[in-house]
Order: sequence, then structure tokens, then C-alpha cells
Amino acid sequence: MKIIVPMAGRGSRLRPHTLTTPKPLIPIAGKPIVHRLVEDIAKVINQPIEEIAFIIHESFGKDVEKDLIAIAEKLGSKGTIYYQNEALGTAHAILCAKESMQGPIVVAYADTLFRADFSLDATADSVIWVKAVEDPSAFGVVQLNDKNEIVDFVEKPKEFVSDLAIIGIYFFKSAENLRSELEYLLDNNIEKGGEYQLTDALENMKQKGLRFVPGKVDEWMDCGNKNVTVDTNNRMLNFLHADGENMVAASASIENSTIIAPCYIGENVIIKNATVGPNVSLGNHSKVENATIKNSLIQTNSTITNADLDNAMVGNHAKFDGKFTNISIGDYSVLE
Repeated sequence: MKIIVPMAGRGSRLRPHTLTTPKPLIPIAGKPIVHRLVEDIAKVINQPIEEIAFIIHESFGKDVEKDLIAIAEKLGSKGTIYYQNEALGTAHAILCAKESMQGPIVVAYADTLFRADFSLDATADSVIWVKAVEDPSAFGVVQLNDKNEIVDFVEKPKEFVSDLAIIGIYFFKSAENLRSELEYLLDNNIEKGGEYQLTDALENMKQKGLRFVPGKVDEWMDCGNKNVTVDTNNRMLNFLHADGENMVAASASIENSTIIAPCYIGENVIIKNATVGPNVSLGNHSKVENATIKNSLIQTNSTITNADLDNAMVGNHAKFDGKFTNISIGDYSVLE
């Protein structure tokens, strides 16, 4: 089994954080989004992952590439880097990794997280991860028949046809079939708005009689902007806490302070005269003093003093001193 992870650009909705750190590498409960994503996929498919292919913009740089290779290696997999330097759509992005498209694969977009407890139907030609949503008009959805097979894909339906939204994770029994359909789109210039879309390839495969089934997830968490990313961090902390995971590093120094679970406290964090939690992630080597923090995501090497933070997101190497609340500041920022 292989996993292909299109990561696109840095993303504008999560600026300023993505100016220096690509969105998939922003940590959620102490671990990069893309790391958590591939870990959870590995649990669902429950078989060895031979290779993880990451599709990135070349401007991400060699340090990011090394981080991605390390993520793959932690799962016992080979890491491979491919480039998509023009935003030409989902089908084009996946095809950038065509040299890795052999055998069964999972394609997963790197800005979403999920929690699921289902067994992958490896007999199906494709499994599409879906989640029931309250407002399906904002999503691409699937329609099912009485055999629990997918019979149609509908993009942002104006009238109700289904509440099963496509979350952006797909299994294909044959990567060769998918690659052939993607190449057909590009060779024949079948695009919409200047972009080649995966859904067109899926529709062609369905028309040829391939069997599609849903993989229904229990939780679907977005990382699109600051507010939903903070909320995703909160939810993930609660899941990990319920799973009994220890999220406070032994090297953390906690003095005259209260920690209200669930919290992630990274390596060599220093907390003095503070109340932290619930739902707070503090990245490695951060320092908190004379502060109250809840429902917040603080990345690495940052210093928070004299603060009362709620629903805050703070980047790496940032310094914050003051009474601001509901903030979002990026790497190397200073507020005093």
C-alpha cells in the first residue's frame, strides 16, 4: 500500500502562520497535521505502508522536505517528494506523483484530520471517505444505492440529494486505473476553470463500471483557518486524553501553576505562575509566565507573559506580553 499526499501551496486562509510554515506542518496537539493524517490512515487500512509520496511546491524548501521524509520513516515507510509548482487542480496534483502510482493507494489531502472506526473494503475498486454534515450544499457529496455503493457525485448541491460530504481521502485498488484516467483528462484538456479535477476522473471510472463504496468517518476536522484550526486542536486533545495518552513531557518545568486537562505540554516547556488549559497545546521550548491560557495553540520556542488568552494561535519563536485576547500571530512576531 502507498499513500499519496497532495499538499498544494502554503495556503492563505491561515496566514500569518503559513508564511513560514506550510499548513500541513502546523502541529495539532504537538504533532504536524500531515503526520497525524498519515498515522490515522495507516490505522484504518491496517496494513504496511510501503511509501508515502508528498506533492509540494518547490518553494517549501529542503528543510520541509527533510521533515516530510522523517514523517514517512517514522511509519516505517519510504518518503518521496514530488513537485507541483502550478495550481492546476487536484487531478494534476495527484498525477505529479505518477511514478509512485502502482498497486493499491490512498490519496489524502493534507489539510484535514479524521477519527474513524471502520474496516477498509479492499474488494472495492475505490473507497471514498465521507462524513454526514448538516449543510451539504457547501460540499461535494455522494449518493448511495441500497447496496451501500456510490452511484453519483454531486458538487455543492442546491437541492438536497445527500448529506454525505467527501472529506478528501480516497482508496484506489488500482493506482494504474486512476493514473490512466488522470492522464486522459490532461491529454484531452478536460478542465474546469483552468484546473483538472479528480471528480471528473472518478466519474469516468464509475461510468466504466468500477465499484465505489463509502468509508464513513466519525469525526472530520478542518484546518482551513485560525478558528477551525484552534477548534481542531481542542477536539484532538480531547480524543487523545480519552484514549489515555500522556501529553505532558517529563522535561517540562511546571512551577506554582495549574494545568487543566486536556493539554499538550512539549519538551522543555517552562510554566511559572500560570493556569494552562483546558484545550491548550504548548510546543517544545516555549515559556509561559504570569498568564492564563485556554483553548489555544502555541507553537515552539515562544514566550507568553502577562497574558489572558482564549481562542489564540501563536506561531514559532513569537513573543507575547500583554492583555490581548483572541489573537493570531505568526512566527517571529512580537507583541509587548
